[in-house]
Amino acid sequence: MQAIEISPFTKDVLKGKVAAVTGGSSGIGLEIAKQLGLHGAHVAICGRRQKPIDDAVAEFASLGIRAFGAQCDVRKPEHATSFINGAVREFGRLDILVNSAAGNFLCPAEDLSVNGFKTVMEIDAVGVFNMSKAAFEALRGHGTIVNISATLHYGATWFQVHASSAKAAIDSITRTLGMEWGPEGIRTVGVAPGPVAGTAGMTKLAPGMSDAVNELVPLKRMATKWEIAMSVLFLVSNGAGYITGETLVVDGGSWLNTSLTPPIPKELIRQASRDIEKKSRNTGLARSKL
Repeated sequence: MQAIEISPFTKDVLKGKVAAVTGGSSGIGLEIAKQLGLHGAHVAICGRRQKPIDDAVAEFASLGIRAFGAQCDVRKPEHATSFINGAVREFGRLDILVNSAAGNFLCPAEDLSVNGFKTVMEIDAVGVFNMSKAAFEALRGHGTIVNISATLHYGATWFQVHASSAKAAIDSITRTLGMEWGPEGIRTVGVAPGPVAGTAGMTKLAPGMSDAVNELVPLKRMATKWEIAMSVLFLVSNGAGYITGETLVVDGGSWLNTSLTPPIPKELIRQASRDIEKKSRNTGLARSKL
């Protein structure tokens, strides 16, 4: 059964709100930003590359969404502060922060460089902390932070020790900030998607394996980006106003189905990893919005 993309929320549910979305120029982050905008919010997005940012802002404008975009490396605290300050200058306030920027690639643990492990940890976990800290004062007393995580670390995941470690750290940040910042009037929640159709993550992490992935999901299909965005929309709405510190799993039951054997032979992973390393020498670390 395919998802029916009819929003259960009123179009003005976020009227007057301002949302900042990291990684908001592509993939899941782009869909989240778009749906927040279509439901009444002004939207600020950031990413590493200017053209996708410009394209996203233009798309939002065509949909009647007021949007602001800026380049930002979430690993750098000064970039995080600059982006948040820019959003507040543009819109006068900030109500929602969605941390969606992420990095990942497949690699056997014994072949993974320390730098590769560190880079993914910095993009995912350190990036979430940097952006949350930068947004603290703007969100204080009324705001919500949504951290996009994953289910990789609920058991164990082949060839992704870097990403599964980073996502475990994100979930811990969500719980800790939910406790520490709850008294400050900030809710901190998370969404943990499973496999999501039409994303760079599926292209890089399970190339040509869509049918096989569908069979592993109890609901027999991958999520759509829209479904992940709807989950975020729920968590930032008044209907979730008493939820903090929790991560909502949106994976069709996938994490319940663990595999004892690698889904892809290790040599194929090694070859793909070598190809990515070659490309990254010219273009930087391969990224995906999970």
